[in-house]
Amino acid sequence: MRTRILGLVLGLALMSAQGCTSALESFEGPIVPLDLAVCSPEGEFTLESTNPYFPIEVGKQWTLEGGDERVQITVLDETEVVAGVTTRVVEEREWQDGKHKEVSRNFFAQASDGTVCYFGEEVDPEEGVWRADNPGSRPGIIMPGDPKPGMRFQMEVAPGVAADEGVVIEVGKTITVPAGTFTETIVVLEVNPLEGEEEPKVFAAGVGLLVDEDLELVSY
Repeated sequence: MRTRILGLVLGLALMSAQGCTSALESFEGPIVPLDLAVCSPEGEFTLESTNPYFPIEVGKQWTLEGGDERVQITVLDETEVVAGVTTRVVEEREWQDGKHKEVSRNFFAQASDGTVCYFGEEVDPEEGVWRADNPGSRPGIIMPGDPKPGMRFQMEVAPGVAADEGVVIEVGKTITVPAGTFTETIVVLEVNPLEGEEEPKVFAAGVGLLVDEDLELVSY
């Protein structure tokens, strides 16, 4: 329910503010690290979109809102070659108090097993910019092909710049947001070791992103 996911968000924020045990440390169950080899540029990739939790079909668009913030994510009819792989460009625009704040271009491709791989992002203004073809960087996993509780995966691999990790902490909860009620969902805890932060994100099968910290899907 809506109150459940908002309670999760508020609970994580409170733990962070008080320095208490993190949500990741509180997770009950085995942690299973995923092998980044699935996203190696030497592998086979496609721009076809079959991963139900992270669709990259051209023309898809999501709008999320929360407080004074608004985010619009659009799968563009554009590609970018990164580390020798043709990737799909996904644009993310952010507004705060009605004023444009930031725009980013993110690069994704799907591996043969359905895993969606993350090849980098360009941001205006420039902060946290990285590409998998930069020295020392490599593609990360943005969404496993078959996500299950306890799966842990490196999302960004850019030493000193971006190192976010994801951990699937819940599967199958009914979640209600302004855009509707969804039953096939997963909750991914996004961990930023560079800044010591944890943020929950919720995805629904056949839809994609429902909740990003305190932002909720209002249309798609």
